[in-house]
Amino acid sequence: MTASPAPFPYKLIATDLDGTLLGPDETVSPRTRAALEAACARGAAHLVVTGRSVPWTRPVLEMLGHEGLAVCGQGAQLYHAGERRMLTSVTLDRRLAELALARIEDAVGPLALAVSRDGVDGQVLIGPGYGEGEGLLPSVPLESMADAWAEPLNKLYIQHPTLSDDDLGRAAREAAGDLVSITVSGPRIVEILPLGLSKAKGLSLAARRLGVHASQTIAFGDMPNDIPMFGWAAHGVAMENAHPELRSVADEVTTSNADDGIALVLEKLLAQ
Repeated sequence: MTASPAPFPYKLIATDLDGTLLGPDETVSPRTRAALEAACARGAAHLVVTGRSVPWTRPVLEMLGHEGLAVCGQGAQLYHAGERRMLTSVTLDRRLAELALARIEDAVGPLALAVSRDGVDGQVLIGPGYGEGEGLLPSVPLESMADAWAEPLNKLYIQHPTLSDDDLGRAAREAAGDLVSITVSGPRIVEILPLGLSKAKGLSLAARRLGVHASQTIAFGDMPNDIPMFGWAAHGVAMENAHPELRSVADEVTTSNADDGIALVLEKLLAQ
């Protein structure tokens, strides 16, 4: 009689999307998909934990055939993919956001702005000068600042004409860190979030619903916004292409998202 394979060493596999699970072509490679499926067949659950809001995450979930939970919007949104339903959502106080934006601009000068509206079908509004040449995901123009505050938000995106992402993030935290949270989540992506919000908050909420503890979780990421997630999970794996700040706190560094870094780690764990 053939013995059943041993359970996967972790009950929860938490993966960021851009720069991590998704390759440079914005797809999940067959090798990575197979490794995730093998781990799940041995008792693990795969949870997407992304800075993307739900409308920008949903196409990836559909590509994966994922029907469970997903943590979106830097932890602000807990989404059930199978039911196409938002379970929880944390919004950004618009008065605080407007004050924070004014403080940051007082410190560093005018910013380019994008606004992410709350909800399963929330639009992202792109202001003048934001993201030129960045290959932005679907969005609509922000016609006036009044439109920015017209509906509930989950985040703001800011860009500066000369400051680096890291320098803008530091300046924004110094100017408005008592009002909002600031994180760097990708190239030219600096975000203003509800105070105290992080991927770790959303991940812990999803894990509680799944009956999984931090000690049973492995997490993969590539940017500073993944640092709280690594702090929560038992084992944090940074991609080779990861930001130096994340690599410095990772338990392990794997190959890049272009070289199936997630699959490499999962395959080794499956072989144990």
